[in-house]
Amino acid sequence: MTITLRPVGIVGLGSYLPEERVTNADLTKIVDTTEEWILQRTGIGERRRASVAEAASDLGTQAALKALEDAKTKHEEVDLIIVATVTPDMFFPSTACIIQNNIGAVNAAAFDASAACSGFLYGLAMGSQFVATGMYDTVLVIASETLTKIMNMEDRTTCILFGDGAGAAVLKPVEEGEGFLSFYLGADGSGGELLKLPAGGSRKPATKETVENKEHFIQMSGNEVFKFAVKVMGDAALKALEKAGLSKEDVDYLVPHQANTRIIDSAVKRLGLSPDKVYVNLHKYGNMSGASIPVALDEAVKEGKIKKGDHVVLVGFGAGLTWGSCVMKWSK
Repeated sequence: MTITLRPVGIVGLGSYLPEERVTNADLTKIVDTTEEWILQRTGIGERRRASVAEAASDLGTQAALKALEDAKTKHEEVDLIIVATVTPDMFFPSTACIIQNNIGAVNAAAFDASAACSGFLYGLAMGSQFVATGMYDTVLVIASETLTKIMNMEDRTTCILFGDGAGAAVLKPVEEGEGFLSFYLGADGSGGELLKLPAGGSRKPATKETVENKEHFIQMSGNEVFKFAVKVMGDAALKALEKAGLSKEDVDYLVPHQANTRIIDSAVKRLGLSPDKVYVNLHKYGNMSGASIPVALDEAVKEGKIKKGDHVVLVGFGAGLTWGSCVMKWSK
């Protein structure tokens, strides 16, 4: 049997940021660093922090509601919810199931995906296939992170980088020639030790010792991750363009993972783009892992920087090690 694939695109976007701002000045009171050092090395000026009462599902719920409103889609129309997160409310039930209940998407299947900072791109790739094949008509992809809850505030190499937030996208069929044109996903598990949260899983269950050794916090080999990211960001974007039958000259706008300005600059240089074709909000939010791309995309669209018919590239990398990119012809 031959299946005719339907064109799929993003028809609604939403994002949510916690209210509390943590500035570089705030961090100088906690760890041995300076405001200038953080800004110069990372490009980050402040980041958001979820309250004690807020979990990933709370942030994701708010982003999802805004995306559904933007898409003019009723909650009961949602067929599937995919949540990309490395900070789920708990191991199970999935954060996706919690959000499903929160928003009243009573007809939706739901599951979580774990690909760290690449999670939103992995989620888009999975969700778009359900719509393309006709299995579902409406898929809600959410990336929600509360990374400040797994930060070692005595480790200045990591606690300065990460922030909390959530972004969501509604996927539906679109006009022929519009929407997603290509995806490129990859992984290199040999680099898994470079960025990890060691304890709390089946390999190393929680014990008094794992807590005392701070093994329930993010650990990162910063220099190695940086070298990987500089190479893979540009490569992944070019691969997606090649698969779409386009060149870097065809790119109208780039929305990269917001990890470090130097990493973003290297990708921009590789693609030969002018700064006015790249969206950067890193200075406001820090690295929100999988949530960084959908939040940035939402802001770029709402600010009028991305218009119908534009060729838009999304690209990111993350723990795993993972990476992903996609090319869209913007249809909204």
